[in-house]
Amino acid sequence: MEAARWEATVEAQIRAAQERGEFDNLPGMGKPIPGRDLPYDESWWIKSFLEREALPSDLLLPTPLQLRRKIEQLPAEVRDLPTEEAVRAYVAALNAEIMAWLRTPTGPRVVVRPVNVEQAVQRWRSERQQAGAHHCAVTAPRAPARRPTRRWWLPWRRRAGQRAGGEEPTAA
Repeated sequence: MEAARWEATVEAQIRAAQERGEFDNLPGMGKPIPGRDLPYDESWWIKSFLEREALPSDLLLPTPLQLRRKIEQLPAEVRDLPTEEAVRAYVAALNAEIMAWLRTPTGPRVVVRPVNVEQAVQRWRSERQQAGAHHCAVTAPRAPARRPTRRWWLPWRRRAGQRAGGEEPTAA
């Protein structure tokens, strides 16, 4: 009996909202439901959330696989760091994450080892030297381009001998 009264109240509120036009012009109105013809996927809401929020799918990986991905991407991550100390700090932070996981491993049993700081720094140095040599070789033959000077003339100040139409007087 109580449920019937509650349902009647809710239905009355919905009808009143429809009459006021609160359900008109909603986004997606008159369009087909996306993914209706696709087979059922249990993780549809996770996939739609990742797409909608533009999050990387790496967040779904277990911790050891995330750490291995970070180790693989280490050269690209440290390539643009300005100093050796910054590279060492980045590798130290990654090693701290790895050690924290090794103390209390969760997820699948995947071998993850700390990164050798000296090897990472040596690779960073060699990539910087190669990039510097390539940059010097590419930029050395170019001569500096001469920028044309721009002259500004105020309309009420004309050069001596210039006519109102913007023409120079011609010698006859």
